[in-house]
Amino acid sequence: MALDEYTYVFVIGTLFAMLDAYNNGANDVANSWATSVSSRSISYRQAMVLGTIFELLGAITVGARTAETIKNGIIPYQAFNGNPGVQMLAFTCALAAASSWVMWCTRHSAHVSSTYSLISAVAGVGVATVGASQVEWGWNNGKGLGAIFAGLGMAPVIAGGFGAAIFMLIKLVVHIRKNPVPWAVYTSPFFFLIAATICTLSIVYKGSPSLNLNKKPGWYVAAVTVSCGAGVAILSAIFFVPFLQARIIKKDKSVKWWMFIYGPLLLNRPEPEYSERAIVPNYAVIQEDEEEQTSTNSESLSDTIRPASNPSEENEKKAATLETKTYKEIAAEGESRLHAKLIQGRGPMGWAMRTLRDNPMGAGEIYELHNIRILLKRIPAIVTCGLLYGVHYDIHAAQTGIAGTPEGKRMQRVYAHAEKYPNEVEHTYSFVQILTACTASFAHGANDIGNSVGPWAVVYSAWKTESTSGSSQPVEVWQLAVLALMISLGLCTYGYNIMKVMGNKITYHSPSRGCSMEMGAAITVLVFSQYSLPVSTSMCITGATVGVGLCNGTLKAVNFQRVGLLLLSWIMTIPVAGTLGGVLMGLFLNAPHFNQS
Repeated sequence: MALDEYTYVFVIGTLFAMLDAYNNGANDVANSWATSVSSRSISYRQAMVLGTIFELLGAITVGARTAETIKNGIIPYQAFNGNPGVQMLAFTCALAAASSWVMWCTRHSAHVSSTYSLISAVAGVGVATVGASQVEWGWNNGKGLGAIFAGLGMAPVIAGGFGAAIFMLIKLVVHIRKNPVPWAVYTSPFFFLIAATICTLSIVYKGSPSLNLNKKPGWYVAAVTVSCGAGVAILSAIFFVPFLQARIIKKDKSVKWWMFIYGPLLLNRPEPEYSERAIVPNYAVIQEDEEEQTSTNSESLSDTIRPASNPSEENEKKAATLETKTYKEIAAEGESRLHAKLIQGRGPMGWAMRTLRDNPMGAGEIYELHNIRILLKRIPAIVTCGLLYGVHYDIHAAQTGIAGTPEGKRMQRVYAHAEKYPNEVEHTYSFVQILTACTASFAHGANDIGNSVGPWAVVYSAWKTESTSGSSQPVEVWQLAVLALMISLGLCTYGYNIMKVMGNKITYHSPSRGCSMEMGAAITVLVFSQYSLPVSTSMCITGATVGVGLCNGTLKAVNFQRVGLLLLSWIMTIPVAGTLGGVLMGLFLNAPHFNQS
């Protein structure tokens, strides 16, 4: 390859690395935050902001070590015989294959692991490039395919065990009590202690390679992590517990969210009047739209005034109406109701939707003059919709299935076998879940950033030095930051497409369950990342979700049909991504070319 060809491959590889990171955010990160959004502990917009912050922190401080595994552990750099062009092309094809497969799956709301997509693609490219004998199929000191794919079976089971253990602890300490609300409030610092300790441990023990924090003695690591965790627990006891006591136990409506800074001063506030009692949010999972439910309630109130019709006749009419419509028609109606709301909005999204509605394409081809004029108006609106549509998507209505359809009935059966806990208790754990969600996002940034940055680091190093990348080639911090931003962009703009089929479609969610799921997944990811083993965050959160769902005491509390579809998509990822990567590399290596004179 000439130098200009190196530059060409580097640019293509960079674009595919960014696309792979974008798909990672739209697929894996969306699945991770689906737990918090499903539990109604946090809104989708808040998840975007916090996800961006903690993805960056995890990627920059911890992410470089997992990048080494994908970069050098599967295809030994000696196998390229000093040919940097082939090495660049190999990892560019791996990024192209993985990103294309994940993008197709995300478009069709099929949840797959971006981690194993890239690993499989790298293995397929390795077979096409240097032969199957040169690919590290074994353990390879924890860096070969054998060690990596071992996590395919271990990670969900381990995460399920961690998640179930944490939730059973919450049940024993809080849920089984006769008066669980005070127990939830006064034990909340303990769960802040767990989350803060795990997050601090991941930073200190693994650390940033440039700080060498992982080489500190064991007593130093233990002292720092326990001290930070205890500090967060003490701060929560001083400021958070009095706030919860005033807001939840006393139900003081005048206490605003920012008044937690008053700390112990809130303990002396007098009991509020009954009319001034605070209303705790409702965390029950419903399938109907909130506005539809409100209108239904108003209709039921009016029915108490006017003569009511026969309920059996109304139910028969509704059932007959649903039977005459297909599932896609009912789903389209729900989406049209969402679009009707967006058109009425005053912000940029409302303007964009109205522009697209009022400026349809005219007759004839696109190059007609009147269509060109219309297209100039539609393009800014299309871009605006693409960037903001996910922010306004109704995640809760989409997650729980559509009422009246087979999916909706199946989810109602799953929810019926899950015990419901008081809203005051769940409201307490909604604050804890925000911290656990941030910890899980930090863990994702630490682990999954290696998926895209590892191959990209190979391409960048070969382009910069014009030689094959060795095992000691470090990963640049700016590369981690760029791809972490792309992950966040994928979550913000396209994550809804995966999030709408996850969460409540596996089992019943609530804040106390959700924080257990996220903590179980975070612990598992950090353990695997500590040993430089890339593991799928989505597999961990799915395993933790199933583990917590089984804590209801029956298999009927888990939608194993959805779990089976997830397992099928994970298994299919390995041959599809591997074959696609190998075919691409084989075509480029064996394509006819002309020698320059």
